[in-house]
Amino acid sequence: MSKASSKKKESSSSRVASSQGQASAKDVSSGVGSASEGPAEAKGGLFPVWPEWSEAEVNAEKWDGSRGPKDAKTGKSPCPQFFEDPEGKIELPQSLSIHSWRRPVEFIQEKAPIMVENELTFDLLSANKHLLCSELVRWIISEIYILWKVFNGTTSKDKQVSPEAGSQTWRPWEHIYSLCKAAKGHVPLYNPYGKYVVRLFWMGCWRKITVDDFLPFDEGNNLLLPATTVRAELWPALLTKAIIKLANTEVGQQQGRELGDFSVMHALTGWIPEHVPLQARYLDKVWDFLKETAPRFQQAHSSEERLSSCSSAEEWSSRPVEGKNESSAASKCPEKAKGYAELQMPQMVICASYQPLHLLEKTSLLGQMSDASEKLRHYGLFQLYSHPVLVTRTRAGPLVVPPGPPPVPRWKLVRPRKERVTTDEQKEIPSEKHDQFIEVSSPFVNYGPIVVPTSPELDQRLASLTEHEGAESQGLAGRGVGAIRPLDPGPAGEVTKDNKKNEEKSSSGERATESCSTVPGSQEVWIHLDHFTTCFQTLLVFHKPNIYSNHYRKSYFKSSIAPTSAVTNSAAPPKQQASLTTPGPTQVGDEKSCHFLFVDSLMPTDVLVSFSSLVHWGGAPDERKDSCSPRLGLLVARPFSWKSLKSQLPVLHIQTASTKAAVLSLPPGHHVVCFSSWAPLAYHIHLCSMTPFVCGNEEVVMPHLSKDSLRFIDQAMVILNALGRVVNVFSEKNELPSAMKELDSAHIPPWLDTGGARWEHFKVFNMAVFHMVTAMLERRLTAEEVFAVQALLTDPYIGTDAQEHISPPRVEVPQQWKDREPTEKEVWATRVLQAGWKGLHVRKIIRARKPGTVENSRASKTLQEIWSLVESGAQKHALFLLRYIFSHGERSAVLYPCYEDVESRIFFRDYSVMLPSQPSNTWFLIFREVLFVSNEMLLVPKVYSPIPACILHVIDNDTGEELPRVFERVEPHIYKPNQKGYTFLAEAQSGDTPISGGKWTLRLIGSCDPPSSFSRDTPVCNFATKEFKGYYIPDNKNIICRFSVKVTEDHMATIQIQTSKQDAYVKLVVLDHEVEVASSSGKGFVIIPVFWFLLDEQPEAALGPRMEGQSDRTVTQKGVQLTESPQETAEEVTSSLVSTTTDQLTTGPLSHKYIIQAEVLHKSWPLDESHAAFIQTLRDLEKNEIKAEKQEDPATPTGTDKQGSEGRNSAAVKSTRKAKEKEKEKEKEKPAAKPTSKLEMQGLDTSRPHWTLRFVSDQSDTDSAEVKKDTERADEIRAMKQAWEAAEPGRSVKAMQARLQFISKHLDKARAEGTQGSPDVPLSPLSGEVAQVEPPQSIIHIPMDFTPFIRRRLEELRLKDDSIAEEQKRAKAEQIQSFRLIRDTILEHRKQEEKSRKALMKKQLEIYEEMQVLLDEQRKKILQLRERHRSQVQEPEHRRKELKVDKEVPRPAEPPRAKPVAAEPAKAPKSSGKKK
Repeated sequence: MSKASSKKKESSSSRVASSQGQASAKDVSSGVGSASEGPAEAKGGLFPVWPEWSEAEVNAEKWDGSRGPKDAKTGKSPCPQFFEDPEGKIELPQSLSIHSWRRPVEFIQEKAPIMVENELTFDLLSANKHLLCSELVRWIISEIYILWKVFNGTTSKDKQVSPEAGSQTWRPWEHIYSLCKAAKGHVPLYNPYGKYVVRLFWMGCWRKITVDDFLPFDEGNNLLLPATTVRAELWPALLTKAIIKLANTEVGQQQGRELGDFSVMHALTGWIPEHVPLQARYLDKVWDFLKETAPRFQQAHSSEERLSSCSSAEEWSSRPVEGKNESSAASKCPEKAKGYAELQMPQMVICASYQPLHLLEKTSLLGQMSDASEKLRHYGLFQLYSHPVLVTRTRAGPLVVPPGPPPVPRWKLVRPRKERVTTDEQKEIPSEKHDQFIEVSSPFVNYGPIVVPTSPELDQRLASLTEHEGAESQGLAGRGVGAIRPLDPGPAGEVTKDNKKNEEKSSSGERATESCSTVPGSQEVWIHLDHFTTCFQTLLVFHKPNIYSNHYRKSYFKSSIAPTSAVTNSAAPPKQQASLTTPGPTQVGDEKSCHFLFVDSLMPTDVLVSFSSLVHWGGAPDERKDSCSPRLGLLVARPFSWKSLKSQLPVLHIQTASTKAAVLSLPPGHHVVCFSSWAPLAYHIHLCSMTPFVCGNEEVVMPHLSKDSLRFIDQAMVILNALGRVVNVFSEKNELPSAMKELDSAHIPPWLDTGGARWEHFKVFNMAVFHMVTAMLERRLTAEEVFAVQALLTDPYIGTDAQEHISPPRVEVPQQWKDREPTEKEVWATRVLQAGWKGLHVRKIIRARKPGTVENSRASKTLQEIWSLVESGAQKHALFLLRYIFSHGERSAVLYPCYEDVESRIFFRDYSVMLPSQPSNTWFLIFREVLFVSNEMLLVPKVYSPIPACILHVIDNDTGEELPRVFERVEPHIYKPNQKGYTFLAEAQSGDTPISGGKWTLRLIGSCDPPSSFSRDTPVCNFATKEFKGYYIPDNKNIICRFSVKVTEDHMATIQIQTSKQDAYVKLVVLDHEVEVASSSGKGFVIIPVFWFLLDEQPEAALGPRMEGQSDRTVTQKGVQLTESPQETAEEVTSSLVSTTTDQLTTGPLSHKYIIQAEVLHKSWPLDESHAAFIQTLRDLEKNEIKAEKQEDPATPTGTDKQGSEGRNSAAVKSTRKAKEKEKEKEKEKPAAKPTSKLEMQGLDTSRPHWTLRFVSDQSDTDSAEVKKDTERADEIRAMKQAWEAAEPGRSVKAMQARLQFISKHLDKARAEGTQGSPDVPLSPLSGEVAQVEPPQSIIHIPMDFTPFIRRRLEELRLKDDSIAEEQKRAKAEQIQSFRLIRDTILEHRKQEEKSRKALMKKQLEIYEEMQVLLDEQRKKILQLRERHRSQVQEPEHRRKELKVDKEVPRPAEPPRAKPVAAEPAKAPKSSGKKK
């Protein structure tokens, strides 16, 4: 005691000395205002996240101001020599109204302020009664008491903790640092400058919280922060101030509560809080959990009842060991007077909490709250004092051992009386079930009611509630504060016994524990288990992270909560302010981030998942109240598989604004869980488990999924060990049967049928063993080895297939057996011999299975030699054995417990290319390769791209179909081997910002290794893009553009078109001889991923001239039509088009004429009036270009020659054909013309309606394709006109004159009729010359020659006679007949379809009728069972009514009361007469 007192004196003297310089500052005026007052810069700004804790930084902290304490004499209102929190004043709950802010020297007058005066005990209740109306303050006080009890074992003044306690003792003031070094067991000192540093746990790590000593007061000069009975002690107020800072980051003031999931114990210790809702239906599970985790009550005998005062400290020592403390409370217990007791820290602390009384709740919940309030008062608690309580012990029985039965006298033991059983049935002895109780500890046990401030809205409901509980309130007021006692006997009576014991102790000189108002500290009370879920709503389980061996932590802070312009007055160096954010993922804070958990275990796994979120930071309190409540942080855990795009149901769901934890329970096996987390500003994830696990992104987790699971390895080793035991005891007669049974139980899966499935499994298992031995020896087995394996497996046919492949010894065939067939007798004789030899072989195998025979010893020796080699690589061969069973016995493999692990096993391979730099708003191709698959397998392609707008297409080159996509992702598909493979194509589009480059990766995820291989070892990413742009000029066919494609070799290309109108429906088509062979439609953006342009010289790739309707044979999938690949031969094409009639597959010229055409669908690209003039200008320019091209042609002699018109006409036809041929030759020699007009050459105006066509090829195949604008029709018209002019000079002049004559005729007619408007409107785009035309009378009328327009197909004219007419009639009749045949075929087909539909409808109706009948039968059965059950339930009631009726029937009509009165006296005399 002297040592402790001297230490106390030294600390107090040093603290007093440190406060001398501040004694003259008492007159400093205090700032009066609300809780939101503070520096002007801090009202609406954001502050940096509190830095992580560093002892070196705390040791180097500057605790005083720059001016020093001597300047304090001149201070009036806030002075520079006082430290002010840069974050401003804290915001207190609404239940506490702030009137002013003061420093300690302003309200502590009797002596100098001090941080800690009594280091052995404290009282946070006596001086804080005016604060208990605040829920937040009650929770802070309760959890400080709970931690003191957990670490130190006691809380009362009469049970003090030794200062020499071990390192596991906890003192709340050790979280505060001021004028001291960061060391264990330090005591902070009072700082006149007012700067303090508090160490609290927040967002996954210990953090440094800086506070000042401005303290809030109300109008009655009461401190609004907790304080001890020593007014000069400051540690409770400063610690609470820092805790409230953390609590203000949570979304509070919701649903009448001042805090949500915020935990004070988590902030003070870092323990992980698990919230378990309490429900009555899970009461048994709650009891089992508490019975396993909390200490059990040991019944005390009469001689030990005096030790009940120290039972709590003894029980805490029964928990798992983590640290040992010595307690000075041993002096209270005589048995522990030798020294301090050794306390052991619990590994798990359990608390229970209940919600406060909400008068604005729904009416349906008021009944539950009233029941809870009644039960809580029954046990000395009050619902208005909502706070957590500590679960200390559990018991299943009485507090005191019941006395034994009284001793039986000896004379009764001489001839004991036998018990008589009145019934034939044996009487069942009822099992004695003890009541179950839970002991809780709380400082508010037997604490009186408080006055809670209410709003005017609650007056009406509060009045009704007061009337309902008026009698109880008066009784409580008469007994004084803290004098609440149980209302009825039962479990509450046990509390009364404890109070009586305490009263007995008070008579012996100890302090009474009757009321918390006199003696502070926690008190214990036993609560019945049935009432536990009624009183409390949540079970808080605090897990200590250091007891778990495996951890994973991940934090993410949004950059916006830590701006560089944050206001701070901290004296820390700039380096501390630079590292404000915790490194995290690169994704945006508003998006969900995914983390993957991989667990592989043979036992069930429990993973503790802790999630912390930050939803509010900075800003003034007024702004926080006015703004809408932010969304809570969310963590969702779902089972995940890379082989499927289906989202499974979540197995864990955490939603919080602070910190919350839950336990994720996983069964044995191979599991992957995806955690999706989201928070508005920041989040922290912490996973703990005793089972090893892997957690991270895909790069970390996926490599572990390619390994065999532990269950699979264990199952394989069990089978191999059982097989090895059979081999070892193969010659032991007694042990072989048991070893065979063990082998059967090892390799036969559970729930396997005893029929054919079992026989099939045995066959697969025997083959697996044989192939395992063969693969191990890496050679064919000899005859002795095959016989030994057959004897081991009892299968004479195993290995016969392998022996057939061995070439038999060469035997000379007799000459008479050559070149002749055997007779029936010879065949029969051969079969008899074979049956004999087979029977002999089977008998040998049977003898080999019998120990002691020669065959058995020989087979056993061979098996021992083989098994010695198998044991050298046991795990390798065991896995081979089980994999063979799984691959060849699918029916039985599904029944193995480890089958799910095999299905979740994946393999993957990555293919990466480097992205070149791309400008903004550009479409480009990233990847295009052909994949060849050797075996049927499941593949899932996944793209990792730095560009968000990246889409992957997969096309089956054999069928031309594109595999379906789900949300722009290719769905999992079973890829089967084909001839031309699968083309993987990735396209992307840059946004408004250019792309600097990056790495693009395609990951192929499959079910086997290796997943697949591309045609090229190194994928290429350099593609040649031919880009064409132009304005949209609408026409009658709504065609946007037409381009012709000519190739010099087979060419694979990607075609894409993009329009300026994003919502225009566009169809992109590839035509071959004007027949559609590939098409795709879209909205503003259309792509044909892959199309093969075939060379004309390949006869096997063509099918002759295409007939009308042949385009219906092209394959269509999701609006995309693709033609056949260039490697396909004519026979394959013919086989793929089986439905095509033989009339359409006619032979013809082997040529291709490809046209790329884009057209607008549904008139979805209308042009407004602002573009009409521009479009008309474009049309005029095109016609002017055509006119200019005409003028550039060589002039032809003009004149008229009327003689020899017929010969000239015939010659004109010949010259026209020759001119066409010459024109084609000239076009081939000329270079390709650019598809741009003069206006387009000046630059494309993006504000006008325009389009862009892209033709993408491999960089090496650029020269093999020529793409140009399709001007074939215009060239043909131009050549035709030139031919006509050459054949008939002056033809154009005549046409012009005829046109002018027509115009003048209509003009005269219009003038004569007096119409208006027609003469002013130009009749042609080229009517610019009409206004300058001379009057009609000056026009020379030249008769037109129509002979050139007469169509002639023959060189010489033929007269149409009867034979020609008959021939034409016959041809026409044949056409009509063929049409009728086709029509009849179609009608017949329609009739068949109609019949099939009717049959299907009839069948469906029959099915529905059968289902209805079955449903009616089942309903009838259910109703019968229901009636039977109802009759059984109502049968006792019916019997009771019948008995009642039977009793009432014999009664007379007189009043019912007269009969029993008259009957009783009548019977009495008779009985008395008989007795006489």
